[in-house]
Amino acid sequence: MPITTHWFLPTHGDGRSVVDRPHTTPTGADTPRRPDIDYLAQVAQAVEHLGFTGMLTPTGSWCQDAWITTAALLARTKRIKFLVAFRPGSLSPTLAAQLASTYQKVSDGRLLLNIVTGGESTEQQRYGDWLDHDERYARTDEFLAIMRGIFAGEPFDFDGEHYSVRGATSFEPPAPVPPLYFGGSSDAALPVAARRADVHLTWGEPPAAVGRKVQRLRELAAEEGRELRFGLRAHVITRNTSADAWDTAQRFLEQMDPADVAASQAKIAKTEAVGQQKMAALHGGVLPSSARDLEVHPGLWAGVGLLRGGAGTALVGSHSEVADLIEEYHSVGIDEFVLSGYPHLEEAYWFGEGVHPELARRGLRENSSPGAVRDLEPAPH
Repeated sequence: MPITTHWFLPTHGDGRSVVDRPHTTPTGADTPRRPDIDYLAQVAQAVEHLGFTGMLTPTGSWCQDAWITTAALLARTKRIKFLVAFRPGSLSPTLAAQLASTYQKVSDGRLLLNIVTGGESTEQQRYGDWLDHDERYARTDEFLAIMRGIFAGEPFDFDGEHYSVRGATSFEPPAPVPPLYFGGSSDAALPVAARRADVHLTWGEPPAAVGRKVQRLRELAAEEGRELRFGLRAHVITRNTSADAWDTAQRFLEQMDPADVAASQAKIAKTEAVGQQKMAALHGGVLPSSARDLEVHPGLWAGVGLLRGGAGTALVGSHSEVADLIEEYHSVGIDEFVLSGYPHLEEAYWFGEGVHPELARRGLRENSSPGAVRDLEPAPH
């Protein structure tokens, strides 16, 4: 199966370093590039031009609403799909199905859905959600059962612990039915993915660990009579040479304030999320002097996770080296890559003009990007 690449829409703001993150550190609260619609359109148009398939748009109290923001960008783009993240506890499954149907109608089928069961309990409680970690996944299972029932096009009844609906339906089924992307690494999450998801997303652990998770999920899905596709969520720093890429990683590291790192790690240490625990284990909360000290697998850098929650690793290297690592992940079952970088506009050009052609030369994707450029310069803002 060929590789599919997606990018990230920075609806929290953007900047030239990992420290420019409004939801991670006080330093990043006044992010250099505010997420106004013109800047977001600039990023989306670039990503579309560069041959990416879709854009992940996050959910949470630290960013703009994904449904509204991406709907506004439909008129500013032509082809790019939007991977809209939302939390089942924040709206009813019937309303979610209606939103999906309407979105597909007005976008001509450009919706992908990312089901986010929940963040930390403190984040969930901001939305009035007081269920614990495992209960949230049980609710998500029921939510997706109802959504898929509505997508089938007939009035749907369901009685569960968290939801009961009678004659649930939408104006018309979405056409096409948007694929469901789903993340989670815990014992509560994996069976839900096996039963309900189309694509399971995982964060960038080393390839061997990712391969073990893929195999387990394949076995769980087979028990349900289903097959899953698999995606990886990670950052990327790719340049003409390996030295240039690692120099950028070193600059990111040197810009980190030890006090901010300590505060971020204290917060992450309380996490309930198994995937987040695995991200934290890769760097151990240690701020070294050399970026290479956080290279946890050839070309895989754990430094982003010192400040940022969620995806904490980056693919770092020359365009060829980054393609090597993508190919390694592909060999253990990953077909879709949801990537991001700092800033999101410039790094999209580095990847789209450098790595996309390299992947095409290897027969791993169609060369729909502008073409290989041997000596790339970062795109102007």
